Order: sequence, then C-alpha cells, then structure tokens
Amino acid sequence: MTSQFLAGVDEVGRGCLAGPVISVAIILKDTIDRSLMIDSKKLTAPRRVKLANYILKNSHSVGVGESSNHQIDEVNIHNATLISMRRALMNLDLKPDMAYIDGIHKPDIDISSQCFIQGDNLIPEISAASIVAKVLRDNIMIRLGKMLPVYGFSRHKGYGTKEHIHAIELFGPSVYHRFSFAPLKN
Repeated sequence: MTSQFLAGVDEVGRGCLAGPVISVAIILKDTIDRSLMIDSKKLTAPRRVKLANYILKNSHSVGVGESSNHQIDEVNIHNATLISMRRALMNLDLKPDMAYIDGIHKPDIDISSQCFIQGDNLIPEISAASIVAKVLRDNIMIRLGKMLPVYGFSRHKGYGTKEHIHAIELFGPSVYHRFSFAPLKN
C-alpha cells in the first residue's frame, strides 16, 4: 500500500497596502492533533506562533511561496496570489497526491486539486497552512517595521489602517508599498 499525501494551501496578505503575498503548502503528519487547526484570523498572535511551531514539528513537508509587492503591481493581486500558491506547492519536498486550496481559484499545477470557500475554517490542512503563512508574513512585516519604523508595519502588518494611510500621506510610499492599490494608485 502506498501513502497518499494531502497538501493544504492558503495565502496571507492579499488585502495589504504593503509587503508580499505569502502562500504556504503543507503536508501534515497523521499524528498531529487536527482539532487544534482553526483559521489563523481567529487566533491571537502568541497562540498563532505557538501553533505554527507545533505544526512545523508535525509536518512531513512545508513549502513557501511569495509574490513581492512589485510582482503584485505587475500582474495584479489575483495572479500574484496564484503564482505564490504554485511556488508553495513546488517548494514541497514531497509531491502531494491532492491539494486542498483555500478559495475559488486554483493555481496552474499538475497536481489534483480542489478549492474550498472558507477552507481555513473547514479543512485542518488549510488551517495549518493559514497559521504558518500568517506567522511568516507577520515576521516579514515586523522586520520591515524595524527598517522603516515611520510606517508602523509591525503594528498593522501593511493593512490599510488609519495610522498606515496617515504615514503614507506624511512620508510618501516606501519601496515595499503596492502602487496598484488605492490610495497609492491615485
């Protein structure tokens, strides 16, 4: 009997004004407690970090894909997200037999796949990918926040908060901002 590998895939950062979109593909071990896997948005930051470490220790393989803010501006957020998902799947050490993808659109891959609306609420593998992707992207934005403290990236992670928009008005956009997103495209 051969093993069947199922990968969960999710992305983080679609709606941000700055930074990359990050996707994670993950193949969980059978021994992981799937009841702990919930949508990353429903977790506090410390709980996400703790769960991400648990997930990484209890996975057969993790693949990460990224599309930079420049690529997002070049090809649009929809296409950049699909590219980052494809990269995440291609970066797995094991080729899955099936990929469960959060959302309604599949990346261009040669792996059987199925999309799930709100999959991060329904499928433990997608929830796990969501948690790891969120922690990875948050860490990127915290690092950018240390480099460019005037924007407050470490607090809002690049989302269009009042604080962030005010900083853009005061200091102009950085090289990490998405110029194809309002209010920057105006």
